[in-house]
Amino acid sequence: MSHRLALAAAVLACLAATQVQAAEPVKVGVSFQELNNQYFVTMKDALQKEAAKTGATLIFTDAHHDVVKQNNDIDDLIQQKIKILLINPTDTVGVESSVKAAKAAGIVVVAVDAQAKGPVDSFVGSRNELAGEDSCAYLAKAIGGKGDVAILDGIPVVPILQRVQGCKAALAKYPGIHIVSTQNGKQQRDQAMSVTENMLSANPKLKGLFSVNDGGSMGALSAIEASGNDVKLVSVDGAPDAVAQIKKPDSPFIATTAQFPGKMAVTALQIAMKKLSGQAVPTEVPIDVELVDRAKAATFSW
Repeated sequence: MSHRLALAAAVLACLAATQVQAAEPVKVGVSFQELNNQYFVTMKDALQKEAAKTGATLIFTDAHHDVVKQNNDIDDLIQQKIKILLINPTDTVGVESSVKAAKAAGIVVVAVDAQAKGPVDSFVGSRNELAGEDSCAYLAKAIGGKGDVAILDGIPVVPILQRVQGCKAALAKYPGIHIVSTQNGKQQRDQAMSVTENMLSANPKLKGLFSVNDGGSMGALSAIEASGNDVKLVSVDGAPDAVAQIKKPDSPFIATTAQFPGKMAVTALQIAMKKLSGQAVPTEVPIDVELVDRAKAATFSW
């Protein structure tokens, strides 16, 4: 009898331990390419709200657009025994070794906003080619289907490449439009302003400019306004400061194709949690985009 009681007690203890273990919060590492940008801050805020519902523990890192730092950040996250890695790569190819290391450690890896090379479980990102296409189609119509335009490029990640590809496809439909310059503004306000100043100086007949993101577009806007030239500006993101400029009746900034960073981040975490629980998940989850012109800017927000 005592043996049976001892056995029952052992079983109950085992079950209790299992329940405690199951109740432990899932540790999630989130590696951002940067956090000095409202777009990524919106992602972070959305993740924190979602994690509060599920009880997950989040650990955030900021690569500051340095792929070496991002790889080191991910190594540290692996050492902290995370179960999920949400990675927003600053360099699609450059993070491959870290993705492989995470997977080797049994970690679920989901790329967010920008694809990461390597064995990721899923990728959640905007329809970036469509975003570039929509913005540049709007720009083409705004300048009457003819004239010189330039592209303010960015870092070498898939979304940026796709936006430029979509823009070029839209502009190619207008024989009267010529892309006279493509320069890298690194998606940063100060750098983009300097690059745009140079493009405006070298191309005095410029009629339009496409920026691959709203952060860079704000620097480009400053350069355009300072020049006094009639140059129409379009972009991608839907950031609050960009939307505020588009609202202004006389602003050169005429449209941005908005992404939905909060929805993107939450979807990525949900996908990762499903994968962690053993459910099948799609390899890619596209998030729709929306063109925001002056009319839509009056009511639009992330």
